[in-house]
Order: sequence, then C-alpha cells, then structure tokens
Amino acid sequence: MPKVMEIPLKTRRPEWLKIRLKTGKGFSNTKSLLQSTRLNTVCEEAKCPNIYECWERKIATIMILGNICTRACGFCSVSTGKPGSVDFEEPIRTANAVKKMGLRHVVITSVDRDDLKNDYGSTIWAETIRRIHSDVPDCSVEVLTPDFRGYLPALQNIFNARPEIFSHNMECVKRISKQTRPQSNWDTSKMVLAAGIDSRLVTKTGIMVGLGETDVEVIETMKEMADLGIEIFNIGQYLQPTSEHLPVDRYVHPDIFAYYKLKGLEFGFKVVESAPLVRSSYHADEQVHQYRYRNKENDEQ
Repeated sequence: MPKVMEIPLKTRRPEWLKIRLKTGKGFSNTKSLLQSTRLNTVCEEAKCPNIYECWERKIATIMILGNICTRACGFCSVSTGKPGSVDFEEPIRTANAVKKMGLRHVVITSVDRDDLKNDYGSTIWAETIRRIHSDVPDCSVEVLTPDFRGYLPALQNIFNARPEIFSHNMECVKRISKQTRPQSNWDTSKMVLAAGIDSRLVTKTGIMVGLGETDVEVIETMKEMADLGIEIFNIGQYLQPTSEHLPVDRYVHPDIFAYYKLKGLEFGFKVVESAPLVRSSYHADEQVHQYRYRNKENDEQ
C-alpha cells in the first residue's frame, strides 16, 4: 500500500476533487433533448459531479420508472417517497432519446420500486432493453439495476432481454453496508451479481470509499468480487450530497486509487475504473472498448 498522508476533513474539498464546469453546446443540446423526451437522468437526480463532462460529450444515464425511490440510502440524493404510476410508454421514449443522441452505448438505471410487488418494475426494464435493441441496433445496452429484493423471476426478466452489460452496485464494504443502505442487504446484492454471471452476462459492480471503510477492506472486497467472476469494477470517492446524508469519513488520495486499480487488474478484472470522481456509469462507453480490447488480446494469445 502506498504511503500517502491522510487528508483531514475540511469545509473545502482537496484540489483533486475540484470539478470543471462545462456548459457548452453539447451540454445544452443534451439537456434540451432530455427535457423534450420527459426522461429522468441519474445525472441530475443523484447530483453527479460528472454531469458537465458527460453531457458535454452528449452522454447521459437514463433513469426509468420515475424519480421517486422507495428506499432511503444514506449516501443517495434521489428523492424518497411514494412513486407514481408506471409509464408504459417510457421504453419507447427512452429508445427514441437514445436514437436522437446517436449513442453507441447507453446506461439505463432506475429507482427502487419495492411498491411493485408483482415484478419490482422488471417488466418495464426488459421492454426498455428490447426496444433499444430493436430501434437502435448499433447501440449496446448497459443496465445498472436495483436488487429487485432478490426475486429471481424479476432478475430473469432482465437476463432474458440480454443486455450487453449487467451491473449492480455493492456500494460499500460489507461491514458498513447496513448503516449505509439499511433497506438493502449486502449478501442479496452479491447473489444478484452471481445470478448475472450464471446467465453468462458481462457483469459489473462498484463501491464508494470515504464512508468508514479501511483500505484493507477495500482490497478484500475487490478480491471477493473478482473471485465471484465480476469483469468490470468501479471505485470512486463518496461525496456528501447534502448535510442530511452520511458524512464523508475521509478523502482518499489519487495515489491510493491508482493502487486500487493495480490490485484489481492483478485480481483478474478485465477493466478497473478507479479515481476520485468515478461513478457507476462514468466513461461506461470507454469501458466497453477497453473490455472488448482486453478480450481480443486474450483471444490472440
């Protein structure tokens, strides 16, 4: 482990967490398009620090099934409450937006819909994947799903639609999982990922640091995910969205993130995205290229 001095928590973030605001033509066009299609994005709802960069690149993570979540995770700024009715036209509008944006790779995510006891929203999920495949055949689909309460028929709906990448986040190390996301279960999340691997899907997960974990626990978690069969792993710095959310425990130095990446590749991940501002879908399109390149390299050896 590199010897890096811990940064004491202050009101001001360290220099490496400064965000460049980009609001050029690409940003404006992306914003206008998304508003016209009446779609939600996790970029806005979760106050993602990379929204300026991604929208300028004309890339956004679309959030289906509304913008009200039935859970209240301590790190997440998405609104919690009673969700509205299901919009059965949403898969069509989502595919139209993907087509208009000219995307070659798209990330779809959603709020938790524990109120939909029959399938937890997985039917809309599956229809969205199929609609994009049908209407935009050159675009690969990455899904970042909730855990569907571990309900296997709901997961099978997703698997049957055959997204190119199946992603579900562990979010943090196991020891602090209950306090970080009290309505979720670490072992259930691990089971969800194992089911995706068993369905022969390229499977991805990620965690945040700065929530009270140790570096040893981070490395152990990465090893556990690699041994499970995960191929793509993301790790980034937790940033407190409001004063009502969990406080930041520490700011992790970029050198430590570089070390995480090195260890992850040693463990066998095909792709590791590790940096302070990395989020679940950050540079997801580039990760696909990296993944395909690594697979091609392996095939040629």
